[in-house]
Amino acid sequence: MSLIGEEHAGGHRTGATPFIVGIVITLTFAAIEFTAGWISGSLALMGDAAHMASDSLALALAAFAAWLAQRPASYRHSFGLGRAEVLAAMINATVMLIIVGALSLAAIQRLLEPRPVEGVIVLVVASLGLLLNLTLAIVLFHGERTLNNKGALLHVLGDLLGSVAAITAGTVIMLTGWTPIDPILTLFICGLILIAALRLLREAGHVVLEGVPRHIDLPEVGRSMAEIEGVHSIHDLHIWSLSSNHVSLSAHVLLQDLNDWEPIRKRLVAHLSERYGIEHVTLQPEALILGATGVDELKSSTD
Repeated sequence: MSLIGEEHAGGHRTGATPFIVGIVITLTFAAIEFTAGWISGSLALMGDAAHMASDSLALALAAFAAWLAQRPASYRHSFGLGRAEVLAAMINATVMLIIVGALSLAAIQRLLEPRPVEGVIVLVVASLGLLLNLTLAIVLFHGERTLNNKGALLHVLGDLLGSVAAITAGTVIMLTGWTPIDPILTLFICGLILIAALRLLREAGHVVLEGVPRHIDLPEVGRSMAEIEGVHSIHDLHIWSLSSNHVSLSAHVLLQDLNDWEPIRKRLVAHLSERYGIEHVTLQPEALILGATGVDELKSSTD
């Protein structure tokens, strides 16, 4: 007999295939971009190639986290390793913040000390990068909507926006010769990535701190549970996320008659699954003894 519940017997289904595809795409283009930068003498292209290489490392981390999330529960990790994806998302978001800081400093320096830019080479290579990053973004976007996936997608979108900025800058430089457009667009893209990275960090931190999922109203869940036939009230109600798409709930259920517990438990579990998508439910029944504590709990009470 296993001490680990059947609901934890398997790992979380967060496939690593999209991330592996992404690693191949980013490493291939990083090599092409670095070669083009070396031939043309463009430090901008070689720098972006280094950024792409860092993205491949981020995708590798995401793939490893996705593999860990599929590992079955054990006596050491009774909930499984689904939260590995949350840690990967936090690491990737933090890395993006570092990259944004470095790019912003480089853009400011370029504004203060303008340098000549090979507009034609930038335009050609950036156009190729746009197609590759767009393909990868579509692959990741159609994957599972986990924090791990969002973290990897954040890196790809950063490259995608960078390609758009490079194409725009290359075009403007070719037509007008105005080189400040390159660092100005870089700063604009950095601002967009900064907002997305901070949002991802906030979302991942909320999961790590076992906050109530943002799409769930805890008091409303408690009231709906208290309305189930045979339930007097609900207290000590807790709802949290084990990972991006795995929500858990625990609560004490006050009953008029403990003999009715089994059918009431089944109704509660079915209700929570169908209405809120909460699959892992732990409920503790308690007998109602009026006057024992001097307080008659309300039907809608939740702690």
